[in-house]
Amino acid sequence: MSQLFSPIDIRGIRARNRLWVAPMCQYSAEEGMPNDWHHVHLAQFASGGAGVVITEATAVSPEGRISPEDTGIWNDAQRDAWRPIAAAIRSRGAVAGIQLAHAGRKASTWSPFTGRRGTVPASEGGWQTVAPSAVAYDGFEEPRALEIAEIDALVADFAAGAARAVAAGFTVLEIHAAHGYLLHQFLSPLSNTRTDEYGGSLENRARLLLRIVEAVRGAAPDAAVFVRFSATDAAEGGWDVAQTTTVAGWAAQRGADFFDISSGGLVAHQRIATGPGYQVPLAAAVRAAGVGPVGAVGEIVDGPQAEAILRSGDADVILAGREWLRDPHFALRAATELGDAATDLWPVQYVRARPTR
Repeated sequence: MSQLFSPIDIRGIRARNRLWVAPMCQYSAEEGMPNDWHHVHLAQFASGGAGVVITEATAVSPEGRISPEDTGIWNDAQRDAWRPIAAAIRSRGAVAGIQLAHAGRKASTWSPFTGRRGTVPASEGGWQTVAPSAVAYDGFEEPRALEIAEIDALVADFAAGAARAVAAGFTVLEIHAAHGYLLHQFLSPLSNTRTDEYGGSLENRARLLLRIVEAVRGAAPDAAVFVRFSATDAAEGGWDVAQTTTVAGWAAQRGADFFDISSGGLVAHQRIATGPGYQVPLAAAVRAAGVGPVGAVGEIVDGPQAEAILRSGDADVILAGREWLRDPHFALRAATELGDAATDLWPVQYVRARPTR
């Protein structure tokens, strides 16, 4: 058996393989409610052989949405709407995961489907954004700096979202601390200019994330808790790999089980050279620090490439996004490419189509 199609256990939760679906925003919800689009979109990846399927960034409060069309988990109606979706993922053999998120200063933005960029005004359904500091993302409205009491409320929002997610049937909970959203904004000195206990030193900038990891672990003791990091801001004076590995270690001590490593998104002047597997070295650096199992992502498009990354020891798991959109049966194809029978991946309804050579 290939490494890609070997199982992995994280906090007692077994994924049937190591080719997973990364969170991908769909901008298709109303009032935070997932719908038939999300159901079919996510369930098809499980039918296609994914080991874990993780939902899009799902806001823990209304103002945490990236756009007015993002999904949420801040009320019980949303919990109930997620329940059949999580069940559909599980019934097709995959582990159901949800990404708990808050967009901070990058919230209240136009969906890319509109062709517009920037902050949605209140008159058109937008809202006042919040952040660690009143420092705007390029082209967006200036956010309001969070007060201490509001930070405490945010921790409670993540815990409540975690409890609802577990009640909905999710067993993987990923805390979104990447791509320039709120927790990444606290981590990076480029966006966090606070002078209180949440700003300045690395310990202070990491304080909110670590409190949230503890709160989510407390609210969901049996779930696997992931953290998604952007391992670099790719900008001078910003967040970097060394800080990522340090904070990942602290998060592991507080109950995080797995680290999903991406990059960028904090500032518009970032400089990132893309290409096949371009973010894998970031995952490798975090994994080498021994903080726990790590996932690699970024232009990973076929079975042999994914297998080579695992065999090199650079990552424990492969996450992909766009390749799953191009081919919702990516895992079935990758197994064929590797000459791995992986018969258990094929839904019985599809076995007649399985290549014989």
